[in-house]
Amino acid sequence: MFLPATKEEMTRLGWDRLDVILVSGDTYIDSPFIGIAVIGKTLWKAGFRVGIIAQPDINGGDDITRLGEPELFWGVTGGSVDSMIANYTATLKKRRDDDYTPGGLNNRRPDRAVIVYANLIRRYFKNTAPVILGGIEASLRRIAHYDYWSDAIRRSILFDAKADGLVYGMGEKTVADLACRFRDSRETASLRGYCLIEKECPKDALEIPAWEEVKSSTERFIDMFRLFYDNSDPVTGKRLCQRHGDRYVVQNPPPPCETMEEMDRIYHMNYERAVHPWYRRAGAVRALETIRFSIPTHRGCYGECRFCAIALHEGRTVRSRSEASILNEARQLIKHKDFKGNIFDLCGPTANMYAVECKKKLEQGACNDKRCLFPEPCPSLHIDHSRQRALLASLRSLPGIKKVFLASGVRSDMILHDRKEGMNYLRDLVRHHVSGQMKIAPEHSEDAVLSVMGKPGGDGLLRFRKEFYRLTTESGKDQYLTYYFMAAHPGCDEGHMTRLQEFTRRELHLQPEQVQIFIPAPGTWSAVMYYAEKDPFTGEKLFVEKNIARKKRQKEIVVRQKPPRGNQ
Repeated sequence: MFLPATKEEMTRLGWDRLDVILVSGDTYIDSPFIGIAVIGKTLWKAGFRVGIIAQPDINGGDDITRLGEPELFWGVTGGSVDSMIANYTATLKKRRDDDYTPGGLNNRRPDRAVIVYANLIRRYFKNTAPVILGGIEASLRRIAHYDYWSDAIRRSILFDAKADGLVYGMGEKTVADLACRFRDSRETASLRGYCLIEKECPKDALEIPAWEEVKSSTERFIDMFRLFYDNSDPVTGKRLCQRHGDRYVVQNPPPPCETMEEMDRIYHMNYERAVHPWYRRAGAVRALETIRFSIPTHRGCYGECRFCAIALHEGRTVRSRSEASILNEARQLIKHKDFKGNIFDLCGPTANMYAVECKKKLEQGACNDKRCLFPEPCPSLHIDHSRQRALLASLRSLPGIKKVFLASGVRSDMILHDRKEGMNYLRDLVRHHVSGQMKIAPEHSEDAVLSVMGKPGGDGLLRFRKEFYRLTTESGKDQYLTYYFMAAHPGCDEGHMTRLQEFTRRELHLQPEQVQIFIPAPGTWSAVMYYAEKDPFTGEKLFVEKNIARKKRQKEIVVRQKPPRGNQ
């Protein structure tokens, strides 16, 4: 079922009032890939009356008031993507399109959507139920952070939104517990996965550098982020507090990782896999095309690429669903009237991390002095693709399944490291699970840049390419690799891009088209580097391209047919 978005739907359910109203910067797609749907269904399963207001009109009160006022709290999210990233390119041009808006035009999501929606609620509901922030925009801005769009160190979003609390990370456990505590009039200050504003720093909290300090000192900003990052693990993370003027943001430790049984319950909640009829009238939603018949298999990523926010939002620990749960979801897809036999993506943040995790990490927490895959895979991480191979074989054998694709990409270094099953896994992918092209993200060819990114060296790319095309030829298929590269990352200059262009022409025999300009997203080490112009791991000064015209030039060097004259 859809959660209600109108008064009429509430009436049909026999509800005169809602316990929780969720407000989102995306339209309402009832899908396991959409956070607002997952959180809403989790609360509904726990016995709460939940409604959704998607992309409310911020110029009037008709949208935000149409479901009335909730008994317990408002839940506010910017949507599946940080609203500033959704609204602006890396060169700060307004984006025309939005995949999460009916009709596809970017005309419904305001800048800094979380702040705008929180203020909209308080404009029309004075002294209302608590306003609780969540989703990736709030999660990554929960403490003082560098904001690329204002080129400033901004306060915790809790202050700017004047919110009562913030649920960070994926949030299912925390938000269900929060609703129960509000219902039973119990305290929320100790709730794991929760941030709030206090007048004093709790005695058991680790105080990190204050907002006033970090906005005037790059060194203190680096110190702050390191403490913040190192305490993001659910096993070892401490309670944190950060002073903003005469008040403190308090971040409680993350909740325990979901068990396999909990993961199965999250994804077994009868999602409609469609846009709610109230919003469908405004046009097609492009995001639905790729997620409607896809299956999420796990969450979290131990890759920890320094430009990626997944480590601080989904977590550094991979949590996987059971094979039985995934197969059951596939059987449900087969029954869907519009299903044509193709599962578009069997995925997590990185497809081939399914059912692979370090036992030591699960028991003792993530290491803060080393990484799972960088500069080389850690010996404690037993990379074994056998379980995913078995899962893929089971899916292929289901009556009604024609193809199962892994469209979201794999880590090629993991495949090469798995000497027992890696090549068998790649052979399976080439024979059965590639839709003409396989996506990989080497990001660059130059080791100096890759090291700053936290990515493996360039030699492995050529080894993987050789094996992919050998197996493709062996299978008699016409398939190819698509490479994703990045321009203007901290540490990268025009010389590096010229050498990347030469590498792609000489070794990959192509002219890259998939080249993106780096965006310093909040909650990433790369944003720290961009702001501080320093490598936070070595202390060395780092070249950072901040001129927009020269950022464009870095990209153009690679995508042009020939590099510009005079480049070194």
